[in-house]
Amino acid sequence: MLGVMVKGVVFDFSGTLFRIESTARWLNGVLERTGTVLPGADAEECAARLEGLGALPGGPPPREVPPALARLWRERDLGAGQHRAAYTALTRLAPPPAPALADVLYDRHREPDAWQPYPDTLPVLRGLEGRGVPVPVVSNIGWDPRPVFRHHGADPFVDAYVLSFEHGMQKPSPSIFRHACATLGLDPADVLMVGDDPVADAGAAELGCPVHLVDHLPADRRPDALLPVLGLVG
Repeated sequence: MLGVMVKGVVFDFSGTLFRIESTARWLNGVLERTGTVLPGADAEECAARLEGLGALPGGPPPREVPPALARLWRERDLGAGQHRAAYTALTRLAPPPAPALADVLYDRHREPDAWQPYPDTLPVLRGLEGRGVPVPVVSNIGWDPRPVFRHHGADPFVDAYVLSFEHGMQKPSPSIFRHACATLGLDPADVLMVGDDPVADAGAAELGCPVHLVDHLPADRRPDALLPVLGLVG
């Protein structure tokens, strides 16, 4: 753990504060909603293919990105259209039981109840607010997660959202972290970046921000990785 005291804390969204539902639950929920019949074994195989392809935003990354999608994948978080196109293209490679389900699945992952806060998310955010420590969320994302935060009661503790698709810049570029620090009026050396990606989130270190990384695990397997953050604020 870092031996520093900070005045502001920047959090990543997916895999840090919130975790997306499992690929199987994602698929089965859409099958049920649309009345699509798929025998259990076939549904399990389809979920496994979707997971291997990295088709669920916020879930496991692709094991291998098809060359034809390489550029779209790299730039997916720079715009809403690019984000949808990248993930629905991966979904169609599975393929889903019906082509139209690619868009239904994409829409499902943006629903607030598809996400679960980590057990220590709200306690840590409340603790930071109680100490007067401002909190922005910086995320590489192609859609607005604010409804997720509102649904789970976390939005009152977030001072700003710096989202890649709204600003046309993405982590690990120092520019997006610089913008977040500017919203706080703080020097980067006084702002802790908390995330799960050792490349994207650790990019804040280039700007001078201390970085605390957590593991991107299901919520029930990571109960307290955020709690040490409270010991770094002063």
